Amino acid sequence: MTTTEGIASVPAAAASKPGSGRLSRILRRPEAGAAAGTALVFVFFAAFGLHAGFLDTGGYVSWLAVAAELGIVALAVGMLMIAGEFDLSVGSVVAASSMIVAVPVAQFGWPLWLAIVLALAFGVLIGLVNGLLVVTTGLPSFIVTLVTLFAVAGAALSVSRTVAGTTTVSVTTSGFAHDLFAGHVGSFNVSLIWWLAVAVIGQYLLQSTGFGNWVFSIGGDLETARLNGVPVRTVKLRLYMYSGFSAALVGVIQAVEFNNADVTRGQSFVFEAIVAAVVGGSLLSGGYGSVAGIVFGTMTYSIVSVGIYYTGWNPDLVQLFVGVLLFVAVVGNNFVRRLALSRP
Repeated sequence: MTTTEGIASVPAAAASKPGSGRLSRILRRPEAGAAAGTALVFVFFAAFGLHAGFLDTGGYVSWLAVAAELGIVALAVGMLMIAGEFDLSVGSVVAASSMIVAVPVAQFGWPLWLAIVLALAFGVLIGLVNGLLVVTTGLPSFIVTLVTLFAVAGAALSVSRTVAGTTTVSVTTSGFAHDLFAGHVGSFNVSLIWWLAVAVIGQYLLQSTGFGNWVFSIGGDLETARLNGVPVRTVKLRLYMYSGFSAALVGVIQAVEFNNADVTRGQSFVFEAIVAAVVGGSLLSGGYGSVAGIVFGTMTYSIVSVGIYYTGWNPDLVQLFVGVLLFVAVVGNNFVRRLALSRP
């Protein structure tokens, strides 16, 4: 099993007190504070948005739809953060991938499945480029992926105007490929299933495989990990390719679900994914985090961003809530870890 703490062990004296060791272990989990935060935020908006149907099926469908698409990207970005890296290019990859689906189908009559395969391959390629640039140049991933963010956005804008004559392309889809990416399970979007699937796979990889150990080792102490034989280059390349694939998957889902693509859509994912990971207990410095925590962080962010509309308050307050939420999450996560380590 892997360790998700990246911090010193709890003093042995804690084990001598009944229940203290178990409580300390729970508090040290990255998802502990995130789960509590999700519960508190949910209760808050349930109380103030009850009259508008926040607890009705439509309310759950609304914020879970937001959580699903954000969650797919946030899980990949969060895993990179655990390894001590960033990927700011996801916003542009989401937008460009949606255009890669819409333009060939609408303008040239391509089969939908072929355009989807091309879009997903594009995401993996951008991830590979990001990874290669990071591991070969030694430049901070923040800078490398920021450059990619602008480069992909500019290329998508130029190509869309040249080929389609517009930055927004409508597309009509149907059949199995449509149902796979934009169908429904009862009242809920199928994107929720995609989110749950990548969460389960991510949880298994981080907690039950050697690859997960490598991710935490790299984020905790890169040089020590390298000296201990961890294949740093390979791990980072795989994480960046996964991040690109995840962003492209969301781009595909959005294009098929909304029947259109826009080169400006998806830019909000750049920071929303990081916020969700941080609220979920991941450290910006790396070496600490969990898939469950990122899932809770994504849910918290989505409840806040959608729940405000059920309260009847000014929707402009969303950014204020998110800012306060991020601050409280960072302070709370640090407090919880220090509390766990200081228990006698």
